[in-house]
Amino acid sequence: MSETVRTWAETAPRLVAVAAGRVPADLVIRGASWVNVHSREVLARHDIAIAEGRFAYCGPDAGHCIGPSTEVVEADGLFAIPGLCDGHMHIESGMLTPAEFARAVIPHGTTTMFVDPHEIANVLGLRGVRLMHDEALMQPVNIFTQMPSCAPSAPGLETTGFAITAADVAEAMTWPGIIGLGEMMNFPGVVAGDAQMLAEIAATQAAGKTVGGHYASPDLGTAFHAYAAGGPADDHEGTQEADAIARVRQGMRAMLRLGSAWYDVEAQITAVTQRGLDPRNFILCTDDCHSGTLVHEGHMNRVVRHAIACGCDPLIALQMATVNTATHFGLERELGSIAPGRRADVVLTSDLKTLPILQVIARGRTVALNGEIQVDCPHLDWPADTRATVHLGMPKIETDFEIPAPEGANTVTAKVIGVVENQAPTKALTARLPVVDGVVEGDGGVCQIALVERHQGTGKVVNGFVSGFGYQGRMAIASTVAHDSHHMIVVGTSRVDMAAAANRLAKVGGGVTVWKDGREIALVELPVAGLMSDSPAAEVAAKAQAMVRAMADCGCTLNNAYMQHSLLALVVIPELRISDLGLVDVTRFELTDLFEDKT
Repeated sequence: MSETVRTWAETAPRLVAVAAGRVPADLVIRGASWVNVHSREVLARHDIAIAEGRFAYCGPDAGHCIGPSTEVVEADGLFAIPGLCDGHMHIESGMLTPAEFARAVIPHGTTTMFVDPHEIANVLGLRGVRLMHDEALMQPVNIFTQMPSCAPSAPGLETTGFAITAADVAEAMTWPGIIGLGEMMNFPGVVAGDAQMLAEIAATQAAGKTVGGHYASPDLGTAFHAYAAGGPADDHEGTQEADAIARVRQGMRAMLRLGSAWYDVEAQITAVTQRGLDPRNFILCTDDCHSGTLVHEGHMNRVVRHAIACGCDPLIALQMATVNTATHFGLERELGSIAPGRRADVVLTSDLKTLPILQVIARGRTVALNGEIQVDCPHLDWPADTRATVHLGMPKIETDFEIPAPEGANTVTAKVIGVVENQAPTKALTARLPVVDGVVEGDGGVCQIALVERHQGTGKVVNGFVSGFGYQGRMAIASTVAHDSHHMIVVGTSRVDMAAAANRLAKVGGGVTVWKDGREIALVELPVAGLMSDSPAAEVAAKAQAMVRAMADCGCTLNNAYMQHSLLALVVIPELRISDLGLVDVTRFELTDLFEDKT
């Protein structure tokens, strides 16, 4: 059954009556240290009265709001902070459906999420977005959907299962849970004045909604200014202080992310902590968090703690995860603070720095207590065809992963995708590689990568090289999570194991599998679109953690290496990527040859 939120207009008569003491509240929190993110102060021994799922009274004494049936929560000095908001994220990256993602993050104090389901858009198109949107609206917390803007993310450089059009964007803007346009990843298109990109932005702005940004380039010159003129209102791709400063100076919100593998807060928050820029234009987000992080480390509470550890004032960090986010999406009067009329989303904690989450109230009812979920998170009945999306054509064999050398060559200089720990960008490297029986082999930390087409069953395999994972011995890892086109990425040192891993994922309908010495040592099944599981988060997290351990058993030493693996086909983030069309030079946005010389 869908969760409904009554509007302020529908509830206003009772809210006023409760605040005036004429009728009792549904719930009153007594004696809390009220963290007011509007005035940036902590008000000791204050009461908070809630009615109809909204705050009615916030003040020194709510005794006049208490009746015989009013539920009273004795805070005894605990801090009452607004429910935490994630300003930019992809549910699919958690390997979970919206219902299970909500179940995982609610105990961590997240009560609002702004989600971009462009992962499923690449696999199932507008229909997939609608399914995500519909399940999101069923949840006991606020999940707002941004309509994906770029599928494919870079036309001409990759092929997706479905393409998103400007007409799709215009249609989605009429759906009840759509809050804006998802990250505009095709930044070269915007800079060049691409008609479709500008039409999508125009349709969003005409609907009075927010346009998400994604400027994944270190160039802060003319191209950046052209992108800003194209309409994106925020950006989460900054990796250094200058990026954050440039964005806010152009009227954009700088979104600072801490995901499972992206550690971009520390390098940018100095714009506030040291340079003294106005913190109202800074927002904290996660972008991508896998299930293991959610279950074992947290969600937005983890990001806020990290920002504080990086020197940010706790109250400012909380503003960046609450009212700043709500204001950015035009929802300041609806959520993001503890103030009359807003949705009654509040978290009780004993410490503002370490942020233990003791009780979570969403829309006026307790949804989590001492780390345990207290409510149901309803599921959609996902259609059968959404669980049958891995089409390889013929089963893969060892020779599909061979890289023929130029005739007569004994060695080659190959272009190599260089993984950078804890960052989304890669490096465009080169390596001198040996040729054995006419086939180029990996060497010295360089292993193979393959992009296996899985949407149309064409049987196509594009091969290349990658370094930085540290894999040793005979191994392979395959994943149908392959941002953003979500074909299948296979990385390995053994072509036999690479073929076995690819075939295994075709059999189970998608996910992640790790092979070593000819046998499977870890498997995470992701049957929904090859991206998500509707199993409980703890079960998926356990399998994901086993997968991480299996990668380490194969020699990998990177932090959250799976997240790095899943982005190797993301052809809108520099410098070098792989797609179903070939190797992509993202600094030039063009396909490039695998070999530099052939002697």
